[in-house]
Amino acid sequence: MNHDEIRELLHAYADGELDLINARAIEQHLCTCEECRGAEEQIRALRQALTSDSPSYRAPAHLRRKINAAVRREAKEKTFSPWLAFAVGAACAVIAIALVFFQTTRVSRENAIVDQVIANHVRSLLATHLVDIASSDQHTVKPWFDGKIDFAPDVHDFSMSGFPLVGGRLDYLDGKTVVALVYQRNKHPINVFIMPATGSSDSSPALSTHRGYNIFSWARRDMRYWAVSDLNETELRQFAGILIR
Repeated sequence: MNHDEIRELLHAYADGELDLINARAIEQHLCTCEECRGAEEQIRALRQALTSDSPSYRAPAHLRRKINAAVRREAKEKTFSPWLAFAVGAACAVIAIALVFFQTTRVSRENAIVDQVIANHVRSLLATHLVDIASSDQHTVKPWFDGKIDFAPDVHDFSMSGFPLVGGRLDYLDGKTVVALVYQRNKHPINVFIMPATGSSDSSPALSTHRGYNIFSWARRDMRYWAVSDLNETELRQFAGILIR
């Protein structure tokens, strides 16, 4: 090795990082080169100062606790737990199944109520028991329900719009006593079933058709409504729009 190559290896030599052959070559060079020998002595002195003579301080207890907590927290965040992943996946699956079950149950219940609405409508026509109180006067029909049910239905006559009030009766829907108001449009009876809503917000009339009957259902002012008739969709929609004003 030449002089420059040895100068580059002096630090490694002072730290004991060289193999035996290179270390012996540098030792022989230091015996004859005063410049390199002085440089090597400075390196050793600096190394001694840094490792032995520098003051040492112990970190305060609260700082050590913070550092240890940070290290544990980082290690925990980086640790992957198959059981945790399985638990999260299982929880998501349970939630998804519950949502599907809830939606299916809700739809099934709504369909069952619609079937009851149609059955009540047909029965009122076949049994000639369309109304319990026959009157087109809303001030006669509404008071008739007082004391018979635990809610007060809105009763209006829409003769001016072509949907005169025929009267009202009590009926049974979804296991509860409900109001049935009867209107007419060109000899087509319209049954409007009214009952208190349970947790339903206001909604626009939604159409469904079953067994040849059109049914509009909606919620408004804490009440649920079903309007059913063999009347065509356009006129029944017009009636529902008048009713929710």
